[in-house]
Amino acid sequence: MAPRRKKIYEGKAKTLYEGPEPGTLVQYFKDDATAFNAQKKATIEGKGVLNNRLSEYFMTGLTNIGVPNHFIKRLNMREQLIRQVEIVPLEVIVRNFAAGSISKRLGLEEGTPLPRPIVEYSYKNDDLGDPLVPEEYIIAFGWANQQDLDDIVALALRVNDFLTGVFYAVGIKLIDFKIEVGRVWEGDFMRLLVADEISPDSCRLWDMKTGEKLDKDVFRRDLGNLTDAYTEVARRLGVLPTNTAQIKPTLIN
Repeated sequence: MAPRRKKIYEGKAKTLYEGPEPGTLVQYFKDDATAFNAQKKATIEGKGVLNNRLSEYFMTGLTNIGVPNHFIKRLNMREQLIRQVEIVPLEVIVRNFAAGSISKRLGLEEGTPLPRPIVEYSYKNDDLGDPLVPEEYIIAFGWANQQDLDDIVALALRVNDFLTGVFYAVGIKLIDFKIEVGRVWEGDFMRLLVADEISPDSCRLWDMKTGEKLDKDVFRRDLGNLTDAYTEVARRLGVLPTNTAQIKPTLIN
């Protein structure tokens, strides 16, 4: 990383730097893995490389079908150039099958098909544990208006349709995923874009035949080698980078 580059923001898995042109940022994918609101941490060598390539693959696919997103181009093995957006302070969760928190809340067995894709929102606040919030809260607190929410749902369901088909074609079941959405202004016109990333960090992915988990639940639940799982996803999609390092996990107390 060039030392002269100005850091804009650092999150748990990525760092954002000032871009080469106004309105752009450089997104750097770290090897850090976190779970349970960062109570569990590790450094997983090669994870950032895989997520950079996979997010590029998904964002490019969305662009090709007309779903607006922040991705411009990949710069190298760990960085990509993106549009600078104003992030809506929500995580947008789309669920196709019961897993994780919805199973606990509703007593549903993991893997139970849902009647239709369910869109949920959580308020982006690590200190509060990203609590689920209803639309009423979102509108009342001014995080988004009703038109924004209608557009966000439409975006999220289009992403779901795209990802479901892509994964189905390579024998992977898309259980659920989360995205973030950003605002950009073009003159007086505001529009919403898919932002952040789409990767096994932000999706639950199960092998269709065996039920093997190919996502961050491998790390959350100590089910094996995280890089092996992510590498398998990249291999099936045909986007495996050539010099991905083998996993060398270092647990951080």
